[in-house]
Amino acid sequence: MNLWLPYALGLAASLSTWLGGILAMRFGRRRDLLFGLTGGMVIGLALLDLLPEALEHRGGLHQETIFLALVAGMALYLIVHRLPFGGHTGRASLIVHSMMDGLGIGLAFQISAETGWLVAVAVLAHDMADGANMVGLSRLTASPAVTRRWLLANAIAPLAGVALGQAVTIDPHQIALLLALFAGGFLYIGASELLPHSRVAGAGRGAGLASLLGIGLMAGVVQLAH
Repeated sequence: MNLWLPYALGLAASLSTWLGGILAMRFGRRRDLLFGLTGGMVIGLALLDLLPEALEHRGGLHQETIFLALVAGMALYLIVHRLPFGGHTGRASLIVHSMMDGLGIGLAFQISAETGWLVAVAVLAHDMADGANMVGLSRLTASPAVTRRWLLANAIAPLAGVALGQAVTIDPHQIALLLALFAGGFLYIGASELLPHSRVAGAGRGAGLASLLGIGLMAGVVQLAH
């Protein structure tokens, strides 16, 4: 196997994330549509990608343990968002999620090249949405310049995750619990931050339709990736 292949795919994931964010910034004047779309994407990502992946990789863990981790993720975000520094939590969690995408690529290539390619395709399929989600979250409180810095950090994260995945080995059970925790966190972000801001930004039906479109897009992406 080409030792540089995982890093090349990590770079592709980074570029996909950046492109998704730039497109969201360029065509994001309708804040109600932007927040509605990204809110639907975040919820779709949690329910259609992260949670199923956690259940698939749970190994000997009971399903109840995975769902408890999901609830714990929601509770953790609920508590942290009530703290003074809670405004950065959602964006930081997206960066960690993008790093986990890269980590998944790095670890998968330790198993086999075929497994690595499958994981990379799944990551590339939704990283553009990750970039759009970062812009959606950042625009709640940040200026365009700060939003770009958060997007850059989010774009670098997959490549950093690949490097980490090539350097360490992690118990699959731990990965399953982390995925469930992030699924709970993203459910909280979508339901309590993005969708309410979408409704405040615009009272029409467009925001609701955009949310349904976001969920549908994630459903299509997950289906294609698998």
